Amino acid sequence: MIHSLAGGNIKNLKVADFVKVEILEGPFKGDKYFYIALGTEKVDSTVIVPLGKNNTPTKAKVLRIDKNISNMVAPVPMNRAKQVIKICKDC
Repeated sequence: MIHSLAGGNIKNLKVADFVKVEILEGPFKGDKYFYIALGTEKVDSTVIVPLGKNNTPTKAKVLRIDKNISNMVAPVPMNRAKQVIKICKDC
């Protein structure tokens, strides 16, 4: 890593909110994953997330919300992270 005081600069710094979810249905029930948040999720709310290679919409419960996470310390690479599809009201 190049320190900025040594003349280096950080390019392409991206920031996003992440949610950690627990899958509620299907063969991956109980597994935990990180997704980029929509921004209005709350802990213990139910959301729909894309799961697997085919991005199958799946119900999940929000366990944790991490705000303003840079791509330098993101729990998953930003270019591979999937985003929450929607927040469930009556799911």
